[in-house]
Amino acid sequence: MSGQAETRSAESDRYRAAIAMSEFADKAGFAVVNVEEHHDAALGWLSSPLLLAGMIAARTSDIIIRGSAVLGPLYDPIRLAEDLAMLDLVSRGRFLMVLGQGYRPSEYHAMDRDFDTRGADTDFLIETLLKAWKGEAFDYRGRTIHVSPPPYTQPHPPLYYGGMSAAAARRAARWGLPFLPGQPMPEIEAIYVAECERLGVAAQVETFTDMTQIFVDPDPEAAWRELGPFFLREVDQYAEWMKAGVQRVYDAGSGSIEALRAAGTYEILTPAQCLERARSLDRPWRPILHPLAGGIAPERAWRCLQLFRDEVLAKL
Repeated sequence: MSGQAETRSAESDRYRAAIAMSEFADKAGFAVVNVEEHHDAALGWLSSPLLLAGMIAARTSDIIIRGSAVLGPLYDPIRLAEDLAMLDLVSRGRFLMVLGQGYRPSEYHAMDRDFDTRGADTDFLIETLLKAWKGEAFDYRGRTIHVSPPPYTQPHPPLYYGGMSAAAARRAARWGLPFLPGQPMPEIEAIYVAECERLGVAAQVETFTDMTQIFVDPDPEAAWRELGPFFLREVDQYAEWMKAGVQRVYDAGSGSIEALRAAGTYEILTPAQCLERARSLDRPWRPILHPLAGGIAPERAWRCLQLFRDEVLAKL
């Protein structure tokens, strides 16, 4: 097999595994499976989150499928309203979309969108989505249109606004949407709550209490030697996209495996350590498992998931 064919086969295996792992997670009692959006990414993950979410929805029945984040201004507003309504119908309300803008001009260029007008475009998009999902005719750019079928969830599909800036917090409040920053950001969250109070709308902040990416293995030291390069590959990609003035949790630790381990953004724990972590907290533990991080082979990723199900979830 040629090198290109091997690469295509491996990429196919990875996406097929993601769907199968989501089905496994659904049956095992996991709470959420996450899909995100990246374009022009060296790792090849993930340019079509809505398409993948639909495939996952068709194979699952209970797990929440969260698009975090979907880069709203890169989409045609009506097409996005239709696609999200269809996802909402097929999943019966299990697709939760976190609408974001992104921060890479190259993605806007690739999708033929204007990076400089993304704020106004986002407001127009949200306004259009909320009108379209009412199931009634409405004015769209000077003409009357009607979007059908209406979504399953009323008054509209689960829609959050995500971001890591004061402008994002104020936009979420202005449209009466729940706010989900990409990491714990008390000052930004406070701006959102204060703006909701000023506008007289209910505030709902979704916060991440556990940010570490967890991999489960009976021998963490050996697993770090094997898997560390994959974690580093992923972190280095995010570091290349770093935006000035915004420090993200997952930007820490780029450069070497030793720095990555010291940063604690990725952890490899034994099942016993996972159980100890869960039982030591005075709140629910919401671990983030990322078994395919950085292109880890599916067969290796399966071992992590199965071990977590059998030796951790089953004992909690």
